[in-house]
Amino acid sequence: MDIRSEEGVSGGRYAADVEGHEAEMTYSRTSPKLVIIDHTAVPDALRGKGVGQALALHAVEAARTGGWKIFPLCPFFKAQAQRHPEWKDVVN
Repeated sequence: MDIRSEEGVSGGRYAADVEGHEAEMTYSRTSPKLVIIDHTAVPDALRGKGVGQALALHAVEAARTGGWKIFPLCPFFKAQAQRHPEWKDVVN
């Protein structure tokens, strides 16, 4: 799955186009070392296909590479983080 990153001054998003639908995970950057994942949107047509999970893993990998932490405000991301204790190195 090809996930693209789009970043602005105060935040950004990770997005994926799958089967003609776009899914996204948005975040706010509070500092160079902290982002808040605030929303995940996966169209109904893509539910159950692992798209949200792929976006969450992409966010974790970006945090590891970038050297920042993630605060999970989004209920979906928060639930995923609870299922993946190996993400504790970057999820607050």
